[in-house]
Amino acid sequence: MENQATENRPEGRGTRPRGRLVIAAVAGCAVLGTVLMLLPAQRTVTRAPAPAPGAQALTAVTAGVPAALPDLAALIGEREGHLRRHPGDAESWAVLGTAYVEQGRRTADTTFYAKADDSLRRSLKVRGGAQALGGLAALANARRDFRTARTWGEAARKLEPRRWTTYPALIDAYTGLGDYKAAGRALERLTELRSGPAVRARAAGVYRDRGWREDAAAQLADAAAGARAPAERAAYLERAGQLAWERGDLEYALRHFQEAVRIDPDQRAAQAGQGRVLAALGRTTEALNAYRTALAKQPLPQYALELGELYEELGLGQAARVQYDLLRTTVERAAAGGVDEELVLGQFEADHGDPASAVRRLRAEWLRQPGIAVADALGWALHRAGRAREGLRYARIATDKAHGGGVRSALYAYHLGMIERELGQHAPARRHLQEALRINPGFSASRVRAAREALAALGDVPDEGVPVMDAKGVTPRPYR
Repeated sequence: MENQATENRPEGRGTRPRGRLVIAAVAGCAVLGTVLMLLPAQRTVTRAPAPAPGAQALTAVTAGVPAALPDLAALIGEREGHLRRHPGDAESWAVLGTAYVEQGRRTADTTFYAKADDSLRRSLKVRGGAQALGGLAALANARRDFRTARTWGEAARKLEPRRWTTYPALIDAYTGLGDYKAAGRALERLTELRSGPAVRARAAGVYRDRGWREDAAAQLADAAAGARAPAERAAYLERAGQLAWERGDLEYALRHFQEAVRIDPDQRAAQAGQGRVLAALGRTTEALNAYRTALAKQPLPQYALELGELYEELGLGQAARVQYDLLRTTVERAAAGGVDEELVLGQFEADHGDPASAVRRLRAEWLRQPGIAVADALGWALHRAGRAREGLRYARIATDKAHGGGVRSALYAYHLGMIERELGQHAPARRHLQEALRINPGFSASRVRAAREALAALGDVPDEGVPVMDAKGVTPRPYR
C-alpha cells in the first residue's frame, strides 16, 4: 500500500509529511482495531434500558404472575392518571382493576378490593371483554367467593376460550368448591394454550392437591428457575417452601422461605412460613419475630392464629389473647371489604373459643364452598362440640382420594385419627395418627404431643384384623 501511495503522489514540498500522516493514520486504525477486538463488550453489546416499574408490573399483571409491590404502586398511579384523561379506555380500567386485586392480596388491605370491583365493572360498562371478566374472577377468588369466581371465569372462557389467563382463576375457583376434576380439566386446557413458569406453578398446585408431591416440587423448581422477575421467583420459592413444610422437610423449607424474603422483602407469606418452621425447630425468638414482621405488613387472620398458638405454647396467655382479639378484628374488617374469612374464624373457635359457634360458621361455609379445607375444619369442630360421629364423615372427606382429598396433610390425618379414637375405632385411629407424624413430625407442637400421648394409650398395632373403612365409615370386611 505504501509503494502504491508513493508512486501516485505528486512531487514537492509537504509531500513527505502528508505521507507520514497517512501511514500514522493507517497504523492508528490498526492499533484501534486491535484494542476494540480485545474489548468486544464495549464495542458490540448495547444494553437495553430496564423497563420502568409500571411497565414491569403491567407485564406481570397482564400475564397473571406476581408483581413487586413498588412496581404495582407505580402501575396503579400511572393508570389512575391515564384514566382521568381517558375515561373511556376499557382495557386500562381492566388493568387497573386487576392491579388493585394484586395489591389487596399482597397487603391484606381490603379497600383495594372495592376499588378493583369498581374499575373492572367500569371496564365492562365501557366495552366488556374477557380481560375484565377474568379480573372479576380473580377478585372473587381473593375474597374467597369461589362460586362467583367460577361464574365470572366461565363467562370469560365462553367469550374467549383461548385466553390462557382465564384458566388459573378457574382452577382456583374449582379447587375452592371442591371440584377437583374440573380443576384438572382446566389445567389440561391451560397447558395446551401456554407453557412457562406461571403455568408450571399452577400445575404444581393441582398436583399437590392430588397428593403428587414429587411432581409438584419439580414443577415449582422449574417455575422458580424460569421466573423473569424477582417477585415472581420469590412467590414460587415460597410455594416450594410451603410444600417442603407440609412433607416435614424443615431445613429445606426454611432455606426456600429465607431466599424468597431475600429476593423480595415484601414476600410476607414467606416470612410467616419462616415463623412456622422456626417454631418447629425450637427457635422461638426468631419465630416470633418472623410472625410479627409478616403481621405488621400483611395482617391476615391466619398469621394471628398461628402466632397466638405459639404464644400459648410458650405459656404467654395474655399475648395469645391479644393475637386472638386481632384475629377477630381482622375477620370483621375483611367481611366489611367483602372477604370471607369464616374458615379461619371457625378453626379458631373450634380450638380456642366456642366450638358450637365454629360448627354453625363452618356448616354455612360448607354449603357455600365445599372444599377439603372446610371439610376438615367442620369435622374437627363437630368433634370438639361433642358430635364426633357426625364429624367423622367430614374428616374422611378431607382425606378420601375418591372425593378429591388427595392432599397429604399432617393436620388432616391428625384430626381424623383423634376423632376415630374418640369413637373407639382404635386401629384406624392408630394408623392415621402415625401417618400424621410421618408426614410432618413438627406440624404443631401441641398436636404432635397429643398425637404421641394418644398413640401411647392405644398401644401396639395388631398383626391381623385391622378394619378397612370407606368414606361413609362402613367396614365391609377385615383387612387380611
